[in-house]
Amino acid sequence: MLTRVLLTLVKAGVIRPLGPRGLSGTVRGYVQWDITLAWGYQTGAARHPDRAAIIDDDGVLTYAEVDERTSRLAHAFHAGERVGLLCRNGRAFIETMTACTKIGADAVLLNTSLSAGQLAQVARDQELDRIVADREFTDVLPDVPAYFSDEMESLITNGPRDPLPRRPPRGRLIILTSGTTGSPKGARRPEPASLAPAAALLSRIPLRHGDVISITSPLFHAWGLAAFQLGLVLGATLVLRRRFDPAQALRDAERCTAMFVVPVMLQRMLEAPHRPKLRVIASSGSALPPKVATRTLREFGPVLYNLYGSTEVSWASIATPEEMLEAPGTAGKPPLGTRLAIVDDNGEPVAPGETGRIFVGNEMLFDGYTNGTSKESVNGLMSTGDLGYVKDGLLFVAGRDDEMIVSGGENVYPHEVEDLLSTLDGVTEVAVTGVPDDEFGQRLAAFVVGAETLTAEQVRDHVRANLARFSVPRDVFFLDELPRNAAGKVVKRQLRDQR
Repeated sequence: MLTRVLLTLVKAGVIRPLGPRGLSGTVRGYVQWDITLAWGYQTGAARHPDRAAIIDDDGVLTYAEVDERTSRLAHAFHAGERVGLLCRNGRAFIETMTACTKIGADAVLLNTSLSAGQLAQVARDQELDRIVADREFTDVLPDVPAYFSDEMESLITNGPRDPLPRRPPRGRLIILTSGTTGSPKGARRPEPASLAPAAALLSRIPLRHGDVISITSPLFHAWGLAAFQLGLVLGATLVLRRRFDPAQALRDAERCTAMFVVPVMLQRMLEAPHRPKLRVIASSGSALPPKVATRTLREFGPVLYNLYGSTEVSWASIATPEEMLEAPGTAGKPPLGTRLAIVDDNGEPVAPGETGRIFVGNEMLFDGYTNGTSKESVNGLMSTGDLGYVKDGLLFVAGRDDEMIVSGGENVYPHEVEDLLSTLDGVTEVAVTGVPDDEFGQRLAAFVVGAETLTAEQVRDHVRANLARFSVPRDVFFLDELPRNAAGKVVKRQLRDQR
């Protein structure tokens, strides 16, 4: 295992010969910070100080500049305090996270789509001492002391050059769950103990040292955060925009080698005419419709990689271009050092090809929710909360285990119907969910976007011709768009309210 990790890191250029300055900076950074964001920027400042670390709407910052700026900014916080980040993609988000690491403060990543009431509840639940926010969120901020991102330059300029504590108390990183099925919970993320987690992703996604990476997915989301952390290990230049615009993202891609997206953003970019040349398009954060995967591979080339995981387990599997061409809809195979099991309700393995609950083991399983609860575990593996099956060595996700419905005594998986309906001509987005039914207990309802010439009966006929009768949605609604949160996930409870 260790040999494979080292070979993967060498192939990606993470491990390579260093001059005296680079080696000294890497060692000193590790001695002071362990393998954290602070270590990444101090190492980058020693190895490639003049390389652009961040390109955002405010300009360019080099690795040396980010390292010095975050050391100054760290003095604006206190060890042990809990800092909420309510910022869009840009330097303020990254520099605040890194400064919290350097001083030993907790960083709580806040979803920018939360309402004032939700933010107030999160502030109480997470016991926030301070918030760093973009000025646009002034009206929804809870009653907590705040720094605004447009004040950061003053804090950095006036920050002292005093030495920071060596190995400060380890600040915790807390991500909020998406809250698509209930109130968001705080999930404690672990700091990696080694570079093995980076090697796991690099074993299936061919990113390279010095890549220029556009991160369009929100940094407060687990996928955007993973892109940031992996990019830092690679000494990459990160291209960030406060708001996602398909045309701007495609223009940015002209100078990039890789792009991290969520599926809805990829779908919006497919609607634009431009097709820049990229080596990697990495997608995650929600289900990737097979039609979107197939079209991306056809129009951008064999560069699409799809990661399946969750806030709690980090990653479970990664699908390569070849695997998605062979089996559209697959979630791929587990990367290096990852274990996968499909089990029944008793925790026993199911037969190959049978649907069961997905459990995963890797080095980055979360440390539990801040309310003291956790995810179910079986034999050291953690539940993803999804159902799936393995066929010909490839994982397929059937949907959330709490979304499966029982209709007339039959198990019905909405995700299977979503994949099928997404193949219909004209359909750009679709969501299927269970609703109460007096006769059968539950039934399916389909919400379809973009199919101007389709009728509800044509939608039902298509499902009837391809799936079992109990998968046919009795209710079909045509919408202009699906309700999504800031991370691009469909909020299905809002769909049920729209019926």
